[in-house]
Amino acid sequence: MNSLPLLSLIIFVPWAGALLLALLPKLPAGASRALAVFFSLSTLALGTTVLSGFDPAAGLQCVEKHAWISALGVNYHLGADGLSLVLVLLTGVIAPVALFGTVRAAKQPALYAALFLFLQGAALGVFLALDFFPWFIFWELSLVPAFFLIKLWGGGATESGQAAAARAAYQFVIYTIGGSAFMLMAFAALFVATGTFDFVQLAALAQSGALAAKLGAVGGFWPHLVFLGVFLGLAVKVPLFPFHTWLPPAYAEAPIGASMFLTGVMSKMGVYGFLRILWPIFPADLHAAAPCLIWLAVAGVVLGAYAAIKQTDLKRMVAYSSVNHLSYCLLALFAVALAGQPGEASASALSGAILQMFNHGLSAAALFFCVGLLESRSNGLRGLNDFGGVRTAAPVFAALCGISMFSSLGLPGLNGFVGEFLIFRGVFGLAPATAAVSTLGLLATALFLLTFWQRVFHGPAKGAGVAFRDLDAGEIVTLLPLIALMFVLGLVPQLLAGLINPLVTSWVSHLP
Repeated sequence: MNSLPLLSLIIFVPWAGALLLALLPKLPAGASRALAVFFSLSTLALGTTVLSGFDPAAGLQCVEKHAWISALGVNYHLGADGLSLVLVLLTGVIAPVALFGTVRAAKQPALYAALFLFLQGAALGVFLALDFFPWFIFWELSLVPAFFLIKLWGGGATESGQAAAARAAYQFVIYTIGGSAFMLMAFAALFVATGTFDFVQLAALAQSGALAAKLGAVGGFWPHLVFLGVFLGLAVKVPLFPFHTWLPPAYAEAPIGASMFLTGVMSKMGVYGFLRILWPIFPADLHAAAPCLIWLAVAGVVLGAYAAIKQTDLKRMVAYSSVNHLSYCLLALFAVALAGQPGEASASALSGAILQMFNHGLSAAALFFCVGLLESRSNGLRGLNDFGGVRTAAPVFAALCGISMFSSLGLPGLNGFVGEFLIFRGVFGLAPATAAVSTLGLLATALFLLTFWQRVFHGPAKGAGVAFRDLDAGEIVTLLPLIALMFVLGLVPQLLAGLINPLVTSWVSHLP
């Protein structure tokens, strides 16, 4: 398996598709969709190939390391462990589904698909790179297609909607680049102190205590300032409360395929950074900051859910639910950092966080697609009170959307339950007060999702729900893979848990 550069192929095959589509701007919508889905599916095919020979207990695998800029000690370094592989597989599911369901309806479909594939490849680079230099390039390159997808295809057909999409795109880029600037300066300081950008080497230095000594030799406050710079770059990306204000307008104004990818994949880049960079390289600083950070995570869980309750725009409601669900992952991470003790509770919390990343990607992408169908079928309407009785007019749509809602709600038997259960099982054992307060977020999540379900699908038919058309074959095909995985991973969660449990055990064993 190691004879082929599988990880490089995972990243660059979607980029090859993006280049081909960019060179064929006049390609018909059907051909654009076929080519885009073909190149996008390469991620799932290659990821499955890696999975077929993957040993979860063996650490980093399929490693590719080549000298790149010798004067700076920069290497092209890729590798995959259980965490990386889970997110590669998530990308391999979400991206082709989003492309299949939305390319044909987009104006300039070839350009839309090219930007989407470029975004897909950049996200995969973030999940696989192990040297900060290429990792940061992938991190920043992901902003470019996301910006243009939101600005050029977002906001609907009205001038006010397009203006709102432009504002959301600029806000998204400014916030993220601002956070990235702090992270870049922090890693420049790390390089000055250590002479390496390599995540594996930096983690080894941190584990031995040499990293703190090297940074401490530069100045007394340098270790904390470097930690803060990396933290800010990642916190904006997740986003952690109160850095979340860019997210609702960006998700709400983006075209539906981009919203599916932003919430399903791109939002996981920040949580991945916490687990790949902050957790192993700055364990002492993370432990020291955890008493404050855990309450920021609680605020995201509770206030994100209650903000969703107040929304009448369905896309903004689902966007705020993403703030709520991603905050569960950070709640688990900060609880383990706060307790700093090995044991079953720590392992449960970390396993739940990784499972929650994957499961939220499925349910949130499906919900955004369903809201997009409501909007497209009703000439741009997406208000909570614009619909009624859709279940009667479109029973298949109601069934699939309902499953997605209950998955997001955490109904036992569906995938959303497993991650949340493990997170709360672990956090109650590590930081019971924060876990107790966070249960208010579970209650609020039930309230806004059931309100969505009741208002839009039940009651007498009214507004845009009167003549709502049910799903066609293409739309059913778009949703079915996500729905099927919700059931499979709800009933057999060990399919994913088996990939990450050895990694989590290793992390927990290194806790002080």
